[in-house]
Amino acid sequence: MGGAVGHQRVPKEFIESYPIPYPPVPEQRRIVGILDEAFDGIATAKANAEKNLQNARALFESHLNAVLRSKKWRWKTLGDLCDRVEYGSSAKSKAEGKVPVLRMGNIQDGTLDWEKLVYTDDKDEIAKYLLKHNDVLFNRTNSPELVGKTAIYKSEMPAIFAGYLIRIHRKEDLLDGDFMNYFLNSQIALDYGKTVVISSVNQANINGAKLKGYPIPAPSISEQRGVVKTLDGLQEETQRLESIYQRKLAALDELKKSLLHQAFGGQL
Repeated sequence: MGGAVGHQRVPKEFIESYPIPYPPVPEQRRIVGILDEAFDGIATAKANAEKNLQNARALFESHLNAVLRSKKWRWKTLGDLCDRVEYGSSAKSKAEGKVPVLRMGNIQDGTLDWEKLVYTDDKDEIAKYLLKHNDVLFNRTNSPELVGKTAIYKSEMPAIFAGYLIRIHRKEDLLDGDFMNYFLNSQIALDYGKTVVISSVNQANINGAKLKGYPIPAPSISEQRGVVKTLDGLQEETQRLESIYQRKLAALDELKKSLLHQAFGGQL
């Protein structure tokens, strides 16, 4: 097969000589009728599964926002509950090395994604930026829809963090790491971020000074941990439901392929 680099072209002669099933026209129409009816049913089932998937996520977000907006709590600024914020390493990373360097792409849905890693061997950088258990990383620079997302480090493996991220050094007796992570990923915090973000072409930035000005509910540390326990349980159930609906969507796609295979194999 010839063609441009990275592309393969099917020869015209192969296409012209490829055998195609050719039943009588009434049989073709019968098969088309079966497929149309089946595909309509599959489309309806997919729409329902996708709606249920959205509803599961919306339910969690609704509960999160309701909890965080409790009128019984005083609000403070993040700066009141933190010692300082720290920008990450600006040193050049490598494709291989001793310690991963987490970047903005590694922040996904409040947790750290350990795919597509880069590394460092620099001892000084490792000593300065090595993450501690329950450190929360804030994405200060990204596209407008992704800037301001955070993730919490759970000691998955030794790692440092890059310059587009900020480590928040919280006062551990005043602010729980998981509580802060839930809050900063909530719609409340994301909406506030839109009021302080500095935007340029295709990029947005929220610097450390703006981050310290974020208003945040400040119940006692024991109340925060109670909220986290409730949210963890709800998130686990949400993820279980999401997994079910994702499997349903994949199964429906496979069913569609199987029906087409049967149709052109004379099995319908």
